[in-house]
Amino acid sequence: MEHALEVRAVSLRFGGVRALTDVSFSVKAGELFSIIGPNGAGKTSIVNCISGRYRPTEGQLFYHGRDITGMKPNARAQLGIGRTFQNLALFHHMSVLDNIMVGRHHLLKNNFLTGSLYWLTGARREELEHREKVEEIIDFLDLQSVRKATAGTLSYGLRKRVELARAMALEPKLILLDEPMAGMNFEEKEDMARYIVDLNEEYGMTVVMIEHDMGVVMDISHRVVVLDFGRKIADGDPADVLADPHVRRAYLGEEDELLVDPDDAPDHPSASEHAA
Repeated sequence: MEHALEVRAVSLRFGGVRALTDVSFSVKAGELFSIIGPNGAGKTSIVNCISGRYRPTEGQLFYHGRDITGMKPNARAQLGIGRTFQNLALFHHMSVLDNIMVGRHHLLKNNFLTGSLYWLTGARREELEHREKVEEIIDFLDLQSVRKATAGTLSYGLRKRVELARAMALEPKLILLDEPMAGMNFEEKEDMARYIVDLNEEYGMTVVMIEHDMGVVMDISHRVVVLDFGRKIADGDPADVLADPHVRRAYLGEEDELLVDPDDAPDHPSASEHAA
C-alpha cells in the first residue's frame, strides 16, 4: 500500500531545547493512525512539522512521495493536507456556516488577475457549489440545528465538531487531528470517535490523530506511534504497542491497570472502561 506520509529522521530544536530527536515513521494511504505519548512528548510538534507550521531542524517529510519539507502551510493545504488544532481556532463572532465556508477558501478559483471576469461569469455558480459541499458536511456532522448559531455561543464539544467541519471543508486527503476529543464528556467522545471512523471509511481520508484517551486509540486506530521526550519509543499495532515495556514505563506506568491481564485481575475494569 502506498505511503501517504513519511517522516524521516525529523529533529526539531528551539534554541538549546530539543523538541524532537530523529523521529521516523510512515502512514499508509487510508490508515487511521494515532500519535500518543505523555505531555511534552513532542506530539503537537511533529504535527506542526507535518502541517508546515514548523520547519524541522533536520530530517525530511514526504507526502505521497513528494518532499514537502520546505513547503509553506498554504502550499501543503493545496496538496490536500488539512488539520484541526488542540486549542480551538474558530472565528467566534461568525456563524457555524461561515466558519465552515472559510475552510473552502483554498478551493476558490478567483484570483487577482481573473477577478473581474470571474465575478461576471462564474461567481454565483461556484458559491452555490461550495455551499452544497458545506451543507453535506453539516449533515454528516449533525450540525443542522446550530448551522446559523454564532460559533462562540456553542458548547466546547460542538465547537470541536465545527472545527472538524472546517478542516473537512478543504476536502483533504490527509487530515491531522490534534486532540479532537480533549475536554469532551463521554457521549461527545463517542460521537466524535464515530465521526472520525466514518471520515476514514466513508470519505476515504487518511487520518493522523493525537489523542490521550487510550480506550479510543485502542478501539479505532489501525496503527500507533508513541513519543516520549521527543523520541519515538514504539510503533505498530495498538495492542502490541500497549504491551511494549518501554510504553509501559514511559507512558502508562509499570502497574497501570490498562496492562493487567483481566484473567489475573477480574475485579479491574477493561482497558476501554478504565481509559474512558
